[in-house]
Parts: sequence; structure tokens; C-alpha cells
Amino acid sequence: MNLNHTDDAYDVCAARSVQQETAVGAGAQLVLLALLGTAIGIGTAGWLTGLAFAFASWAVLSRALHRSRPPSFGPANRVTLGRATLVGGVTTLVADSFRDAPPVPLLVGLTAVALVLDCVDGKVARRTGTSTPLGARFDMEVDAFLILVLSVYVAADLGPWVLLIGGMRYVFVAAARVLPWLTTPLPPSTARKTVAALQGVLLLLAGADLLPRAANAGVVAVALGLLVWSFGRDVRWLWRRSRVPATPAAAMRELVAQ
Repeated sequence: MNLNHTDDAYDVCAARSVQQETAVGAGAQLVLLALLGTAIGIGTAGWLTGLAFAFASWAVLSRALHRSRPPSFGPANRVTLGRATLVGGVTTLVADSFRDAPPVPLLVGLTAVALVLDCVDGKVARRTGTSTPLGARFDMEVDAFLILVLSVYVAADLGPWVLLIGGMRYVFVAAARVLPWLTTPLPPSTARKTVAALQGVLLLLAGADLLPRAANAGVVAVALGLLVWSFGRDVRWLWRRSRVPATPAAAMRELVAQ
């Protein structure tokens, strides 16, 4: 028996199974879009945005999976994919909100479930032993995009300054292309995770229209202040780390760690 042929066949089957998962996710996104169109009658901007999100998320995820070639999609990634579907629904509603006021309870409901599931996929990955760099990146990108979309929604009422919350992470990524020292892995931080989680909660609170406008502005200002502090703290650590000369002992420790 040719083991190489057996491995190749397994790889093909595994890749096909993984890609089917992404197709199911795209299908679920289209179903949710159709349900929203039937229930609330979304306009052209909402339809186009929802379709663009479904296609783009499917294409990007499929390409990432093709490169990493995981043996299976994994339960945690399924949770994140479900969350991405909800984020697509939120994105559709926000895009449609420039045409007409969206049903706030529906937008809040979809966002709240997406935020709750953000606490689930990481736990599932750890408990099932299926944590992967791809899964962590997938989770982070869904989080970042949801914050960006919520920032756009809240900015329509409070002003463009709110967009700083959603855009800060993407500015950091762009800056890292010019300043390689920004790509150094950061040490784990509970404070960073807490601040990141609070962004969605505070933006959702401001967008739920439960508080006076001034109170909503205060809530978002707190979110922005915490985010600036968190990013500033990390950038300072990265800058100081980049100024520390690499010693033979440090190089040996990094080699052993790899």
C-alpha cells in the first residue's frame, strides 16, 4: 500500500470537508439576509452590503484554510463562523440604517448574541484542544469588524470621532507594515482582553438608544479612552522591546522556544 497516496487522499478529503464548512457558513449568511429582507424590507444598500460581506468572508476564510490546511474545521471555528453570520446581519442593518431607521431591538439582539458567542468559541477551543493560530486570527477579525460596524452606526448619531474606536486596530495593522517592530508578539494581558471586550458592550449600549444622547457620548468616550490607553500601553512595550539589543542568551532562549 502506498502511504503517500493514502495521505494525499486524506488531505483531499479533509480539505473538501473544511471547504464545505465555509460554504455552509456563506449559505447561512444568505439565508439570514433573505430573512431580514422579508421581515423588515431592507433596501438596495443593505442587500449589496450583506451580499458583499457574505462573499468576502467566504473568500477570505477559504483562502486562509487552503493555506493552513487544517485536518478539520473544528468546533470552535464553527462557533466563530456562526458569530460571523450574525455580524453580517448587523452589517446589513447598519448599511440599511442610512436609508431608514433600523429596528433597534433586532440590531441589538443580533449584536448581543454575537458578543455572547465571543466568550464561547475560545472556551470551546481550549476544552476540545483545537486552538490554532488560524482560529485565533478568525476570532480576532470577526471581533474587529463588529466593532468597526458598531462604530459606524453610533457615529451617525454622535459624530465621526466615534470611528476612532473601530479604526484604531486597522491603523495599527497598517502601521505595522511600515514599522516591523509593531509585529512582535505581545505577552498575554487580561487588561487588553477586558478593554477589547468592553468596546462591543459599550458601543452596543450607546447604540441601543436607552440613554440620553449626552450619556451615550460619555459611554463612548470611556470606551475610546480605554482603547487609547490599551493601544498606547502595547505600543510603548513594543517600542521599548525593539530598543533592547538582542544578546546571545536571548537569541538562544528564542531558539529553544521555537
